[in-house]
Amino acid sequence: MGILTGDMKRVIRQQRIGFVATVCPDGTPNLSPKGTAAVWDDDHLVFADLASPGTMANLRANPALKLNLVDLFSRKGYRFKGTALIIEPVQDKELFDEIRRAFETGSRGLHQVQLASSACAFVLVNVERALPLVSPAYVSGKTEGETREDWARYWALVHEDRMEELAVGE
Repeated sequence: MGILTGDMKRVIRQQRIGFVATVCPDGTPNLSPKGTAAVWDDDHLVFADLASPGTMANLRANPALKLNLVDLFSRKGYRFKGTALIIEPVQDKELFDEIRRAFETGSRGLHQVQLASSACAFVLVNVERALPLVSPAYVSGKTEGETREDWARYWALVHEDRMEELAVGE
């Protein structure tokens, strides 16, 4: 049995933005948004290198990373710690093409990514540890339903550019 649970896979498949943390050569952290994070199998995640030269350079020097994916409405998600394997066509054309096709067609349960054909590389993440990520919003005793309603209202107001309607202190 793999490390990724059914709920982890659900969250990953539903979310369209996550953040990958890598280590810079000087030891400082680098945080990069990723809109292509996906489940590859029960122990691996994958994302495309579309425009991340800093992240890729960091992973070449040190393959350790963390990937956080959070549902913006429930304020719950997961943090994944692992080791990256960079998949480029010059090293493993067969796997590179398989991943690219999966992103282009939505096969293997991946969400389709129109830019997948322009990916320079893919990063296959061997997940070594996965932990839940839960917002402090729940400390007050709010239910998940209440939290979802609050954040759905918030994002609707943001979308409509009506932020002045939010009460001070919410």
